[in-house]
Amino acid sequence: MPTTAIDTAAGREAAAAAGITISDPRTGEVLWTVPEADAGTVAHAVEVARSAAPDWAATAPAERGAALKAAARALDAAARELAGLNASETGRPVDEALAGIGAAVSTLEQYAELAPVHRGHSLRGNRLAADYTVAEPRGVAVLLTPWNDPVAVACGLIGAALATGNAVIHKPSERCPRLGEALGEVLAPAFPPGVFLTVSGGAVVGALLSQSEVDVLAHVGSSAAGARIARAGALTGAHVIRENGGNDPLMVDRDVDPAWAAEQAAIGAFSNSGQICTSVERIYVHRDIAEDFTAALQAEAARRNADGSVAPLVDLRMRDQVHAHVADALEQGAQALEGGAVPDGPGSFYPATVLAGCTDRMQVMAEETFGPVAPIQVVDTFDDGLRQACSGRYGLAATVLSSNIAHIQQAVAALPVGTVKVNEVFGGAPGGAAQPRGESGAGFGYGPELLDEFSRVKVVHIAAPPAATDESPNSPEGARP
Repeated sequence: MPTTAIDTAAGREAAAAAGITISDPRTGEVLWTVPEADAGTVAHAVEVARSAAPDWAATAPAERGAALKAAARALDAAARELAGLNASETGRPVDEALAGIGAAVSTLEQYAELAPVHRGHSLRGNRLAADYTVAEPRGVAVLLTPWNDPVAVACGLIGAALATGNAVIHKPSERCPRLGEALGEVLAPAFPPGVFLTVSGGAVVGALLSQSEVDVLAHVGSSAAGARIARAGALTGAHVIRENGGNDPLMVDRDVDPAWAAEQAAIGAFSNSGQICTSVERIYVHRDIAEDFTAALQAEAARRNADGSVAPLVDLRMRDQVHAHVADALEQGAQALEGGAVPDGPGSFYPATVLAGCTDRMQVMAEETFGPVAPIQVVDTFDDGLRQACSGRYGLAATVLSSNIAHIQQAVAALPVGTVKVNEVFGGAPGGAAQPRGESGAGFGYGPELLDEFSRVKVVHIAAPPAATDESPNSPEGARP
């Protein structure tokens, strides 16, 4: 079975007529055009996955785990090739792409180990009865994954879905379709035919998959797309898992070293050119250290711009969106202390940008910018900063930099987000899982809890039959002639 679902003459002909054209984010030159699936291809993929699902569900969890380990080994062997495609299609530096693929290998290995120990629970009832739960796969899972960390994010969902016995249809982002298809070609041979399929396409293909009769819709991407997928799932009855956009705040308390805080802010705002779901999107700094913090953050941005370490944004469309947010802030009175202008030359580069004098009316403070932009708002008290950080429609993550344990506890209790990070903008122990809130999504993402998202629970009650009597036809006495 091919890793893509295009295996009919009609499907191949239709796909050849349409395609996704990708340009190099560094040079603007066209790289390639990848065929896009049509409605017939999508329907065929669902049919194939549906046919393969029962046998895969009946496969022993240890065998599913062994297949995932084989997939992890294949991914590790293909890491450099996939990293090259990642760099070509999205502009991500090769070393960062390799790190993401390394994380994906580890994730597949972790789910391979978790597959055999994913268990139900015993229930306390009558002592002469047995009551327990059984976890069962949901069936066919559609995984819609993003471009900003395409292999790591995809393998998190793929690993959990396959470990729990679901058949998988993966639609990678249309911004990295060649990489998505190559990932499918690497992983699919580790599983029985039809268990893992890849379908390429953009929003139309995503909509067709979301409206299909499948059992799970798992999406990592924008909040707008996530809302459409959630509506589709409500109509079809599919279980929906979403990790969507964020507008993550960073709170900088008065008692921290401003230079260290600026380093943390720069890591959070400029890593991967700001194209991370949990990037620092808005900064609230205490007035007592605001001047020193702002100067240090400006220097951090200037250094990155001078040494060329800021990679391009994924494409010109993304750059236009980022600059529109910056231009809106400048029109409303913000000052660009560093960056803030579209550079000359080819590609979709945008400089590390520091904006001072920001207010909550500005798009850079109220929306997800998804670019290397650090907007700063000065607050008079920690309570003022916390109140501002708690505002907005999103609820993905937040970071607090403080040495005051009372302030830290206050923030942890108040912030309406799935993840609170204290004194480190990125990091965390393996296996961490969070539930996004608001327009940032719903359901657990990553960790052992993701296995539960891809499973249904059946409750079993077993009671002892009535004791046999002498008159019972089944008793030895009743059976005598």
